[in-house]
Parts: sequence; C-alpha cells; structure tokens
Amino acid sequence: MKPFVKSARLDQLGITASLACAIHCAALPFVISTLPLWGLGFLANSWVEITMICLSLVIGVWSLASAYPKHKKITPIAVLLAGFGSIALGHYFIESLEAILIPLGGFTIAAAHFINWKYSRSCQHS
Repeated sequence: MKPFVKSARLDQLGITASLACAIHCAALPFVISTLPLWGLGFLANSWVEITMICLSLVIGVWSLASAYPKHKKITPIAVLLAGFGSIALGHYFIESLEAILIPLGGFTIAAAHFINWKYSRSCQHS
C-alpha cells in the first residue's frame, strides 16, 4: 500500500513552513510598523504565529513519524524537539531572547526535515 503523501514531500513542506515561520518571526520586529501600509497588518497578530507553529508541528510529527520506520534514525526527532523547545523557551520562559530563540527554533525544525529527507533518500529499499 502506497502512503497517501510521500515522506519526501512532507519534508519539503515542513522545510518551507518552518523557514516561513522563522523568517516571519525574525523579520516581524523590523517591519511591524510598515505592515499596515502594505495591507499586511494581520501578520502581526498572534494567531498567525500560533498557526505557523501548529502547522510546523503537525507536518513535522507526521513527516518524521512516517519516515522513522524506513531509516530508524532518532536524530531528526531529536532536532525537531530541540527546535520546538527553542520556540517554547522564547515564548514562555526567556521572553527577553524571544527574537533570537523563535527564529532559531524555526531554522532548527527546517534542519530536522532536511536531515530526515537525507536519511530517507539514503535508504531506498523500503
């Protein structure tokens, strides 16, 4: 039985979503005052950030869980957890470093997908 969505496609989607989240979080402090001029004031709302984080979480868990039986490597899962840990630290515990920790978490999540994708490509025998 073929999977509904291939793991490689999920990793590509996860990389895209995570990088978009990281760029959003890194750039928002610099452009927040100009967003209404461009009609993009909604990007400053917290629901946009929460939606991006939830989307990254769902795609990350789905992608890594579907690829784990294929390559049996724990590294992508550990990197994914580190990325979400960085985001949680920035949001809830070390708010003074939020502008650094949250984009770092997004890039770390993208790295987890990249590592997962590389591992999945290296074992085509499934």
